Amino acid sequence: MEEVIGILKVLVLRGKRLVIRDFTSSDPYVVARLGNQYLKTKVIKSCLNPVWNQELTFTVTEPVGVLKLEVFDRDVFKADDEMGHAHVSLRPIFSAARLRRALRLAAGGETKLRRVPPDGENCLVVDSSVSFLDGEIVQDLRLRLCDVESGEIELRLKWLDGPSIATASAA
Repeated sequence: MEEVIGILKVLVLRGKRLVIRDFTSSDPYVVARLGNQYLKTKVIKSCLNPVWNQELTFTVTEPVGVLKLEVFDRDVFKADDEMGHAHVSLRPIFSAARLRRALRLAAGGETKLRRVPPDGENCLVVDSSVSFLDGEIVQDLRLRLCDVESGEIELRLKWLDGPSIATASAA
């Protein structure tokens, strides 16, 4: 059995300039996948700039993988239409959590731990930073949707150490 090394909270904030998949709009939702886990946001009706503000929670095991996101248009009488996909490596947020433990940072204020530039391991539009903010490891992301004419999604990732890591840190 794989050991849980952390909890990843994915706050799906909003979409921007999503593509039209119905006649004049779309009914978008996001599917987030991590390993064999997958979770969905609610559907936002008739909107190309949806605001979800919905948190999805995943358990993370070794090896730390890639968070995959797909945006779909909900249809009633046929299969849902694809509206693009994106991915982001979880290594930066995981290594920032390890760095925070090594530095023994205390809660309060904000400490930037890593800067993540756009590259082949992510779909970032702009640089992203991983911070220790008020006792939590957080990363804000703006991701470009791939294989589609336009569209972005904005996320906030939060990392929480798993029970075995928290116990080892306390010892």
